[in-house]
Amino acid sequence: MSVPVPSGRTGWRLWLGRGQGWYRGTPSSLKGVLLMLLATVMAAALHATVRYLTDTGLHAFQVAFFRNFFGLLALTPWIVSGGVMAALGTRRLGTHLLRAITNTVSMLMFFSGLSMAPLPQVQALSFTGPLFATLLAIALLGERIRLRRASALVVGFLGVMIIVRPGFQTVDLGTWLVLGAAALWGSTIIIIKLLSRTDSSVTITVYMGLLMSPLSLLPALLVWQWPDQRQWFWLVMAGILGMLAQLCMAQAFRLAEATALLPLDFLRLVWTSLIAYVLFNELIDGWTWLGGTVIFVSATYIALRERRLKRGREA
Repeated sequence: MSVPVPSGRTGWRLWLGRGQGWYRGTPSSLKGVLLMLLATVMAAALHATVRYLTDTGLHAFQVAFFRNFFGLLALTPWIVSGGVMAALGTRRLGTHLLRAITNTVSMLMFFSGLSMAPLPQVQALSFTGPLFATLLAIALLGERIRLRRASALVVGFLGVMIIVRPGFQTVDLGTWLVLGAAALWGSTIIIIKLLSRTDSSVTITVYMGLLMSPLSLLPALLVWQWPDQRQWFWLVMAGILGMLAQLCMAQAFRLAEATALLPLDFLRLVWTSLIAYVLFNELIDGWTWLGGTVIFVSATYIALRERRLKRGREA
């Protein structure tokens, strides 16, 4: 006996209700995994969108501004529902501004690198952000470096050498920009860690949008040209994809253990490679796969070990 399939608006509401019911009944750990998977897809889609927009003639600086601006608009419902004053409550405005400056410069460099270097290579090198953050935490915060963490750092940066292969091929400007962006993102991670001691994740995210939009507007004005109708659509999508990727990842880490989530982040390289091949006819070579895997494994190991040591200190 066949089951009737709902149709029209009523059908969509029924399927949506069923989906919501299934999600509510799903264990928190599985919800976190699903949200992390969704975040990796959105991040890969964002990078492909940036590449497409720069290929159509928009400057990377403009794309960065509109990603921040439309991302802030997409965040507005969460700000309003949670209370505007609660979201803006902070005593560390200067630290938020410092975070916004480093994050903005990092984004400008990263988007510029995306417009120049192969997408899979950019994605693989972006995994170095946590490695730079670990180096900065040792240098600036006085964190102790143990043999295992030092070994993981060395292995991680060997992964960079595998991808870049200096002396065997020319290191182009796009690669340098991506590595510079990763180093600045590492400093941003340190600042976020400091902010998280006193401010909520909502407050940190809100100030990021509020401050990065005007900061990224300034360089965008230097290369300004009005987007066409097709570009407007993809600029809006860039803002939505970027903000939703961050929200999904943040919520995932609230619902599930980092040990279950961090390995899934490698899927960003998988999705990016597929998109690069289908849309831009870019093939990822074996060196990039190998180097990206080495970087990712070392960065994940450092993150998981730091979390384990922190739990040991708190126990």
